[in-house]
Parts: sequence; structure tokens; C-alpha cells
Amino acid sequence: MIAIRAARTALPRLTGGDRDVVAVTAITIAAMGIYTLLGLVRHTLFRTTSLDLTLFDQAVRGMAGFGAPTSPLRGMNLGQGMDFNQLSEHFSPILALLAPLYWVHDGPETLIVAQAALFALAIVPIWRYTRRVLGSTPAYLVAIAYALSWPVARAVNFDFHEVAFAPVLISLMIERFHAGRHGHVALAVLGLALVKEDMGLMVLGFGVFALIKGRRFDGLMYAGFGLAYTLLALGVFIPALGGDSHMYWAYDHLGADIPAVAGKVITDPLGTLDLLVSPMAKIDTLVFLLWPALLSCLFSPIILLAAPPYLERMLSDRPIWWNTEFHHSAFIVAVVICAGVDGAARLIRWTGRDGLGLAWAAGACAVALSLVPRFPFDQLIRPEFYQSQPDVAAAEAAVRVIPDGVVVEAINHVGPHLSGRDTVLLWEDRPAVAPWIIADVARISYPWGSPDRQRERVEELKRDGYQVLFDQEGYVVLHRP
Repeated sequence: MIAIRAARTALPRLTGGDRDVVAVTAITIAAMGIYTLLGLVRHTLFRTTSLDLTLFDQAVRGMAGFGAPTSPLRGMNLGQGMDFNQLSEHFSPILALLAPLYWVHDGPETLIVAQAALFALAIVPIWRYTRRVLGSTPAYLVAIAYALSWPVARAVNFDFHEVAFAPVLISLMIERFHAGRHGHVALAVLGLALVKEDMGLMVLGFGVFALIKGRRFDGLMYAGFGLAYTLLALGVFIPALGGDSHMYWAYDHLGADIPAVAGKVITDPLGTLDLLVSPMAKIDTLVFLLWPALLSCLFSPIILLAAPPYLERMLSDRPIWWNTEFHHSAFIVAVVICAGVDGAARLIRWTGRDGLGLAWAAGACAVALSLVPRFPFDQLIRPEFYQSQPDVAAAEAAVRVIPDGVVVEAINHVGPHLSGRDTVLLWEDRPAVAPWIIADVARISYPWGSPDRQRERVEELKRDGYQVLFDQEGYVVLHRP
């Protein structure tokens, strides 16, 4: 495993003495504990969802059984059948590295813990890089700033996603490049490309950064590889697996394909700039991304790595990509942090003020702490976050009614609790295909529009021959013999 092996070998070589090894290890374990606690409490109290936790659970389970990463839930959701290969939606073969963990525990909880570990492991290369650039004390402050950063909080608060691999691989790329270990850099680049089809665009940005830093051959190779990889993933790999490379195309307002978009950007630069700042949600997200680094990231060429993913989001027509919700910003949080460190070092050289590095790191840590109440880590200090309500007990009872080894359509927030033992599909407003159904008629849940329609659908199912075996706190278990 590229990321885990590199981070593990880094710990004995921290070169700051045993005290530094212990301290960095303690911070990493503490961060993993926080992330795991948040994720597992949410899961236990039925706050995780089938999209995306059950989806990834099914895919990784398929790999663990030496088969294809199929997701019946996503396949039926997309109208493509039970044998839908998840790699045909997003090309993320790096997920195979998690498959052996399922030989230890076969269930979605494994993904929650693995995600926590991966996000925490990025602390090691971020600490090493910052220590080399700014010194030991700033390195600890920056490590804490990353650990508490709002993009990480958003990501670990949202089920599971392949983004968990990105921060550790990106920070390893940057740290190893700075250390002159270019063989290690190449391995990290390869790992990052395997995270998702569009991560080739970040590799492209890394190639431009390497060019600026004087590594011309490396820069050209990385830029060419990154662009070619993304084009191949979209144009060859995904279609070869039965997917649609235009499924996530969100730029029809700019053009029907990449050349058309490029032409629009060149011929209408002012209109393109307007798209980057309108509506206001885009400006809010940009400020939230840059402020944790106190804007010093703008003085560093490292920020070029974040440019392609950021433009990919902000030029799209999908509002969900523009804001600070969910996991999207976690793809670039390590870039912003490391660019902030480099930018602070440049300011020190320009101003001649040696104490600026410590002041900047303290400020970055203070900003991270100040944003905690606005983002999901704040839940951990609230007693109500841990309280189990009557509807949770009812959901647990409903899950117990479903036998093992069956096909079941489940409301979005119940599916993950069945995924380890049943074939789970998403309960949707379409003809039923499973003999078992767990519905919820009290709480709105994706993809339903209202509880009223959910209640209507249950009545329709009863008329179609489904029998009610459980009905409590809005949860209804139906079975058709």
C-alpha cells in the first residue's frame, strides 16, 4: 500500500529525536481517534447513508472476494442492473488496497476506520515538510491545523469516499519532492492518479510546479502523464467497463466537450472569470479554502496543484460542487496547507523576519480552531450528538426483522446497517424488485421528495401484495412472499 508504507517508513526517520517520533505518533493516533469516533457514532445512530457508504462497501467487498467491485445498489439506482461495476462510474482502482481489511472485518465500519486512518496519516509528511521549512514548533502547529481543518471534518462526516487517499499521497508528493527523493515522488504520483479519474489533472498541476522548480524533464513527464491519464480514464477505461464517460459532464453551458470548453475559455475570458465568482457561494468557498493558510498559499507555486481541481468544481453547473458541504474540498486541503507553509517561508526571506514562521503557524492553528464550531467536529463536544432517540431503537428493530442473505430495498439511512449481510438496494420511487423493503414514512430521505409520497408508496406496495411485518416510529418493514 503506497500511502501507508511511505508514511510508516517515514516515522522512524523523523530525525527530530525520540520525543518528536512520540509526539507526531500521538497527534496522528489522536486525529485518527477523533475521525473514527465521529464516523462510528454517526453510523451507530443511523446517520450514514447508502449513497455513498453502502455503495463503497459493496464494491470493496467484491474486491475482497477476488471479484469485480460491483455495486448492486448503484447499478439499480442508475438503471444498469445488479452487476454494475463501480469502476465504470469513477475509476478508483486504489480502493483495492482496502480489500484485505475485509478479511478482518467484513462491513462498512471497516471503511469508516480506514478513512480515519488515511486522513490521519497525512499528518506525518505534513509535519516533516513543515519542520524542514519552518522548524519544529511550527510543524506541530501546522499538523494540528491540518488535523482540525474543515475540509477533513466535512469528509469524515460524510460516510466514505476515495478522497481519503488524497491528502496523504499529495503531502507525500510535496514532501518527497522537497527532500529530493524523486523516486518516491513518482510512486506517490502514481498512487494519486489511481484515486480517481480526474486526479490526473492535479498531477498535471504538479508537473507545472516541477517545471517552475527547475525539474524540466520530470515536470513535462508528470504534466503529460496526468493529462493523458485523465483522458484515458474517461475515454477508454470507464467505457471499457460499461460506463458513460459523460455521466459527470457538467459543462454544457461552456461546451459539449473539452475542446469546446477550451475554446470558450479562450474566446470569452471575462465570462469565464464571472463563472468563477458567481454565485456568491463560490466566493465563500474560495475564502474558506484560502483563509486557513492565512492567504500565504498564494505566494507559493505549490498552489498550482490545486488549480485544476478547483476550476473543475467552480466552472461546473452543479451547485453541490461549489459549496463547502461534503467531501470535495478534502481533495486540495493538503495542497493549501503545504503551499501556505512554503508561502510563509518566502515571506520570511522577503522580509527578513525569522519569527514570522512561528507567528504564521500559530495563526493557521488558531484559524483551524476558530472554524471548529462551524463545521462537524463541533458535534463531538455536544452531548446530544451521542444520544439515541426512539427512532434509532425502532430502526434497529426493523433491521433485525430482515433475514440474512436476502435482497432488500432500504431507505437511504438504513441501508448501511444491512450491507454486511444482505444485498442492499436503495428504496426509491420506482417499481419494487426486492422481496424485502424497509421504508421510512416519517423522515424525508434521498431520493424522495417528501414523507407524504413515501407514505403513499407504502400503501401502493401493500396493494401490490407486500405484507407489513413491522411498523414503528415511521419505519415499515414489508415482505412479499
